[in-house]
Amino acid sequence: MPSLSFGSVTNAVVEILRESEIHLPQDVVSALRAAAEKESNPTAKTQLHSILKNIEIAAQKGIPICQDTGIFIFFVEIGRGLCIDFDLEGAIRDGCAQATQKIPLRPNVVDPLSRHNTKNNLGDGLPEINYAFVPGKTLKITVAPKGAGSENMSTIRMFNPTEVSKIMEFVAKTVLDAGGKPCPPVVIGIGIGGSFNQCAKLAKEALLFDIGKNPEDALSQMESEILTAVNSLGIGCMGLGGDTTALSVRIKKASCHTASLPVAINIQCWANRHATAFFEEE
Repeated sequence: MPSLSFGSVTNAVVEILRESEIHLPQDVVSALRAAAEKESNPTAKTQLHSILKNIEIAAQKGIPICQDTGIFIFFVEIGRGLCIDFDLEGAIRDGCAQATQKIPLRPNVVDPLSRHNTKNNLGDGLPEINYAFVPGKTLKITVAPKGAGSENMSTIRMFNPTEVSKIMEFVAKTVLDAGGKPCPPVVIGIGIGGSFNQCAKLAKEALLFDIGKNPEDALSQMESEILTAVNSLGIGCMGLGGDTTALSVRIKKASCHTASLPVAINIQCWANRHATAFFEEE
């Protein structure tokens, strides 16, 4: 494990961006293989096998899985006992600019009004960096590149507190309206509770969970029921019909105001990309 410095963080960011853009996490690959194995629709089965072949070629050639290499969302956990005597955010930004040139990655970041492209994937507020403080003397940096096709299909709604039973319908309707645009089979992150902006962050964080059972039984049951409802829509792989519209539904929740029930849905395409770097102070 490299010593903690501006340069080592920059280099680590380049490498986790390379890893996340070229190799999918194993749980995602396994879910795609399982979907292809059980798929009954011939067109969808062909599409799923094409996706798996795409993943294989990207790894062999060392090139990004998708031409939309996304904007970069970071989740940084800083140990309370860790001493950082350099510009951590600057090191992360430098890594993003270097990765854009070295891997290379498509420059996606533009001004929202003028649409001027910075050419290095840096801009006002981007990359997005979310900080959290944890016990210990470690630094954990996770990057989750997010493409626009799926991000554009995401949504948020402020429900009344009595409308918990309407959440499943809200998710299903969101996926139905999205159709094939987010490149299904998708992974669905759902944030429940918190404030308006907090529930959107919860939804994005939920996409980092491994595909599998939620440790909270009540949430696991809810995830399973929503996944069944979404897959019954028949949208299928790439919107061409089929058994698997979503690979997984993951939920993260937070307490909220007694008079509100925020719910956010962050849709991710089949390429649920993320990678992590660790540093530990001796």
